[in-house]
Amino acid sequence: MGLGSTLKAVKISDLVYWVGAIDWNIRDFHGYVTGRGSTYNAYLIVGEQVTLVDTVKAGFHREMLSRVSSIVDPREIKYLVSNHSEMDHTGSLVEVMELIDPDEVYASKTGVKTLNTQFDIDREIKALSSGDELELGGVKLSFLETRMLHWPDSMVTYLPEEKLLFSQDGFGMHLAGGERFADEIPYSILEEEAARYYANILLPYSNLVSKLIANIAELGIEINTLCPDHGPVWRKDIDKIIGLWRKWALQKPQDKAVVLYDSMWGSTALMSKAVAEGLDAEGIAVKVMPVRSSHRSEVALEILDAGAFLVGSPTLNNNIFPSVADVLTYLKGLKPKNLIGASFGSYGWSGESVKHLNEILDGMKVEIIDEGVSVNYVPGEEDLVRCYELGVKCGKQLKEITNAGK
Repeated sequence: MGLGSTLKAVKISDLVYWVGAIDWNIRDFHGYVTGRGSTYNAYLIVGEQVTLVDTVKAGFHREMLSRVSSIVDPREIKYLVSNHSEMDHTGSLVEVMELIDPDEVYASKTGVKTLNTQFDIDREIKALSSGDELELGGVKLSFLETRMLHWPDSMVTYLPEEKLLFSQDGFGMHLAGGERFADEIPYSILEEEAARYYANILLPYSNLVSKLIANIAELGIEINTLCPDHGPVWRKDIDKIIGLWRKWALQKPQDKAVVLYDSMWGSTALMSKAVAEGLDAEGIAVKVMPVRSSHRSEVALEILDAGAFLVGSPTLNNNIFPSVADVLTYLKGLKPKNLIGASFGSYGWSGESVKHLNEILDGMKVEIIDEGVSVNYVPGEEDLVRCYELGVKCGKQLKEITNAGK
């Protein structure tokens, strides 16, 4: 049923084992770069009623079942709980169900609908709601729906006897590795990958993240172990990862600016340097991101803790550069908040790029602090001074905002 005896489960607690799969190869997930790969975490609860929480992406089920086999015969699994119906957790669900034939399969109400829409399932999936409990014999599971974090069907599962939360995509990250626990990995890597994950997946739902964290506190849910569906398990310093999510959800502006641009013949690139110098002169940390060497997901990561966003593009066919449009379309969907910004760009004869950039920034609810700088062909000294002054103006206004928030 599996890949032999070489793949082992990892003990998480007295009752829980990690039986997931490691994807060393994946480098793109929903359009963002996963440079360190990922894991698809599944968990086995070995109680009187053996229970599997979540499955894995299609093609990885034999790895998962091999790990299960190192603890119990997979056919001993009585209950299967699906916290989230997205394909990276359910792509192998039908095959796993056929192989282990569990007594019951559970998902949230919306999860039941989604699973039956995605797959041809010839058996009943039982629906769960917030507050429902499932007895496993001596221990129980309780469930909390977390709708739109980050799908409508999402829920988390809690094992109160061990104060262990199966948080599905919550508090996760894309990070492959042999280490199963966060405390085995340098914190700088954890923070970077957690931020990248939050910026590219959870950012649009930040208000719901804040509510969830508050809800967990209000319900008195104590967490000694945090088991997400991607990345390492947290058995120590859980307050750190929850604290990071709490901070990112607030999107409080910092003294940092992201300058994004593309250039046709180098003119807009020159303008970006002058804008960046003006920001730097005001003590603003500047991240200049040429589109051709900055993936859209890296831009999202840098925007996460920025307070200003300035965008430059030449005019091409009465419009902005396609490469800039690509990044802005991606960012618009992520709905970053509390940003100020402005636009700049060079043109040959029509010169619509700055106008279009301002319209896009306005649609993103970025507060536009200046009409922007538009330059015909190659910028001269006076033009570059205008760009520098645009950076200074933005820097001054950003400092006023951040100082007011202190």
